[in-house]
Amino acid sequence: MKILQNSDVPIYKQIASQFKEDIMSGKISEGEYLPSIRGLARDLKISVITTMKAYEQLSEEGLISPVQGKGYMVNAQDREMVKEQHLRLLEQHLQNAMDSAKLAGVSREELLKMINVLYDTN
Repeated sequence: MKILQNSDVPIYKQIASQFKEDIMSGKISEGEYLPSIRGLARDLKISVITTMKAYEQLSEEGLISPVQGKGYMVNAQDREMVKEQHLRLLEQHLQNAMDSAKLAGVSREELLKMINVLYDTN
């Protein structure tokens, strides 16, 4: 896990975002436990309160649940919800690409060609 100390994004949000991405991509599976709050805080050299805040955010989003005496476990994910979240993220990236293309003077046709080439090479 990488934390950027000089980022405008609060550390707890960085942590939550990285865990969320790992859960949504299946890198962390349903039923798997996240690292202990104290252990993660120690590893990242941050406060326990910051780590707890990240876990609380994930819990509020329904991604994880506390298990008495064991920590936080990853919940089963609704596949439609996962797909919807990926589509939202894709839309955001495409919007950024279109904004950049417009600033660079790239036409719609050129942008579509670039997307097709990139899509075909992956």
